[in-house]
Amino acid sequence: MRQRWFGATRQQVPQLAVEGEIEFPAEPLVLDELDDAQLRKAHEEGTPVVVRADTPEKVLVALARPEVACVLVPTKELTEIDLIEATYGP
Repeated sequence: MRQRWFGATRQQVPQLAVEGEIEFPAEPLVLDELDDAQLRKAHEEGTPVVVRADTPEKVLVALARPEVACVLVPTKELTEIDLIEATYGP
């Protein structure tokens, strides 16, 4: 699983995780949907951002944002998405 920077904590976390099965090294801003203003403010302040996603499409949209440290998904199946194929095709 690829890792992403967790805000300004100088630590990395998995880019995808099942909600409730991960403990973060610091308190993140958790969003149910992407919000440009909140993402920009969190990034400027060094606050880690975690986004919830319940479809492969929402996972891809969230991971396309560099401000997002981790995407929380409801099932293990969503952590197994082939992100390269989903992004660029077979």
